[in-house]
Amino acid sequence: MHPPVAHHHPAQGASRRPSRILIVEDEKRLALSLARGLTAEGYAVDVVHDGMEGLHRAGEGDYDLVILDIMLPGLNGYRVCAALRAAGHEVPILMLTAKDGEYDEAEGLDTGADDYLTKPFSYVVLVARVKALLRRRAQGGGASPVHVHGDLKVDTAARRVFLGEDEVTLTAKEFAVLEQLVVRAGQVVSKAEILEHVWDFAYEGDPNIVEVYVSALRRKLRAGLIRTVRGAGYRLDGGR
Repeated sequence: MHPPVAHHHPAQGASRRPSRILIVEDEKRLALSLARGLTAEGYAVDVVHDGMEGLHRAGEGDYDLVILDIMLPGLNGYRVCAALRAAGHEVPILMLTAKDGEYDEAEGLDTGADDYLTKPFSYVVLVARVKALLRRRAQGGGASPVHVHGDLKVDTAARRVFLGEDEVTLTAKEFAVLEQLVVRAGQVVSKAEILEHVWDFAYEGDPNIVEVYVSALRRKLRAGLIRTVRGAGYRLDGGR
């Protein structure tokens, strides 16, 4: 027997099936607040409060997105995510945590999470991330998750990057920026497009943050791999 799940469904009259979201969060006030907000956005939302129940619901439910806290009773978010991926479930997972730092981010992504949000976060930012993940899921049907460009190989499903025989470790944001460039290899991708897809419309900081991440990618990969096209954006090249 499994405890009843809290269901929050949008008003009747929608012309198409709303996207279904599962929230796995043990802070009940936060979980219910997120559920109310996302329901108002038009999503069908279910809420559970522990890791074991979250794994069961995510594994058996037809969800379009899972919002998964890391610090959970019963089974932590890392283990829930890893178990879902090991079982072949490809549902997008947005991880939430009160921790901060690249180590935790890398661990979350290594288990197969698609994105990572550190508490406290803006609700507007969370909605932007949710929309971006759902949009990526809708656009990605049938597309190969592995992109090969010269000696660069980017596996967008496993979130792994190889340069020749060597695997390169990237942070979540570095990977997201590289992903935007590799799926359009040879084309110019503007700074605004990268901001929209990686940080979404909610980002109100310095747009030059893109340059910071491009510089980091050049250091970790190869200086000539990402070309700056003045006044236009960036292009993934094969330069050595």
